[in-house]
Amino acid sequence: MSVDYYIKLLLEVMLPMALLVAAGAVWRRSLGADGVRLVRGYISSITINLFAPALLFAAAASANITADLLSVPFLLALSVLFGFAVLYFLLFHTRLGANLAGITRAGLLLCGTFGNVLFMGFPLLHFLFGDQGGRYAAFADMGAATPLLWSLGVWIAIRFGGQVTHQGNPVKAWLMLPPVWSFMAGIAVSLMGLEIKPIINAAHFIGQPTVPVMLLMLGLSIPWGRLVPNHAVLTVAAFKLLVLPLVALLVSLAWSGSLREAQIAAVIETGVPTMLMALSVADRYRLDVEMVALTIAWSTVLFLFTLPLWLLVLIR
Repeated sequence: MSVDYYIKLLLEVMLPMALLVAAGAVWRRSLGADGVRLVRGYISSITINLFAPALLFAAAASANITADLLSVPFLLALSVLFGFAVLYFLLFHTRLGANLAGITRAGLLLCGTFGNVLFMGFPLLHFLFGDQGGRYAAFADMGAATPLLWSLGVWIAIRFGGQVTHQGNPVKAWLMLPPVWSFMAGIAVSLMGLEIKPIINAAHFIGQPTVPVMLLMLGLSIPWGRLVPNHAVLTVAAFKLLVLPLVALLVSLAWSGSLREAQIAAVIETGVPTMLMALSVADRYRLDVEMVALTIAWSTVLFLFTLPLWLLVLIR
């Protein structure tokens, strides 16, 4: 990857993303704690019920569903499961988590396991691979990241956080989300070969605000006044950004001996910052929300330094 190419990536993708996060940070200062919660609720509601379903339907309906495409969520799922096992051992059986409360360790385990594969991955992969890159992000999110968050992630919160013994059926709650049904509808359209390009184009247009508004919410959610990290936060962020993509890379090479476009996309997706939805899970199941927000912030900042390293390794 040339210097000019990376500069173009910074200007066309990373700069707009950073400005949206910064806008959220500025807005946060004028809203106050109650205002932040209110605005975050509105943004989450309109994204989950309108923007994200439209974006995911368009991506799935226009996709040519192949083994290569499906390898992206497969590799991401393997990396998530590996990350969970290793990070659980580090946080619960070594000095890394020895002095941390259970709700903090559970929150950090979420942060080091689940990545922001749609809201960070979509614009990045779209820049690298065009429309197909956006489809990689959509399938990675709906085929691995989000279902694992609402199953394994909720189990982590309940089992290791210990604050909520049961709060409904998380898998059933996930299956009732509009993005899930819209994504499944898009897959059905693709598999049946239906020619509904005007509807797909309309859905794509409606879904365009998904990434910008969620990046704005990321800026609203980060505790900018309390950004001093500790050893555990930096270790978990580094683990998420460096170890998980290394796992995906090694599995890809062992599997096929070379990296095709889909495998490159999978490695990049495993190396994105912590998933913003981890904050919602932490809040719902009474984990250490401040530590989770802090880890999201630092993984996002450090991503600016780890991304070029992975692009140098992956793209020649």
